[in-house]
Amino acid sequence: MTTNTGKDTGQQRRGKRRTFVSLFLDVGVPIGSYYLLKGVFGMSAVAALGWSTVVPVLRTAWGVLKQRDVNALPLLILLANLVGLLLGFETGDARLLLVKDSAVASLVGFVMLGSVLVGRPMMTGFLKPWLVKGDADREAAWVRLRRESRAFRRAERLFTGVWGAAFVGECALRIVGVYSFSVDTMVWLGTVVMIVTMLVAFVVSGALGAGPMTHMIGANVREAEGNSSLAGSTHG
Repeated sequence: MTTNTGKDTGQQRRGKRRTFVSLFLDVGVPIGSYYLLKGVFGMSAVAALGWSTVVPVLRTAWGVLKQRDVNALPLLILLANLVGLLLGFETGDARLLLVKDSAVASLVGFVMLGSVLVGRPMMTGFLKPWLVKGDADREAAWVRLRRESRAFRRAERLFTGVWGAAFVGECALRIVGVYSFSVDTMVWLGTVVMIVTMLVAFVVSGALGAGPMTHMIGANVREAEGNSSLAGSTHG
């Protein structure tokens, strides 16, 4: 069996760093920028919201340009952000800019749910590296299970389905909040809703999707090793 403990540890550290940087750029910078631009520099709510989204939009645009193959998800997020910004500045409605974030979440959610219905779960590309961990035996087990196990494919679909439903639900909650609370309140409250939704989705998708898939991959690897050992002893 192939062991990649050192490699896995390095990949996990790099993954954590990327996650931290993403949270800082996509969540921390926009919130801090909004209150700084509005409270210190005296910008209007619309202008502060617009300028505070520049970093996430540029980061998403760079990610799209850097990909050799166009990835539908970041491209969808980028286009939704740009359309929301244009509408917000055109109408001068700060709440519309906040709704833009909800629109992005709902679009992503519906696309994820659609990908489940057509049998091509969108979150598989994100999930597979975490479960396979660069191990050739686990990669082979993944391929076998996707081909032979209905339970494995169902868990794979459930993982994406949970995240899709979470995004759509978050959208509904944030839209209600946008028209129930002040703009200043929703700038931070919307982020709280997003974080809580992500945490719930992480737990539920792990229980229904990633967890069972991890167990099945491990069992399949052990079964393959047992069959290989049995075949070797028979030939011996």
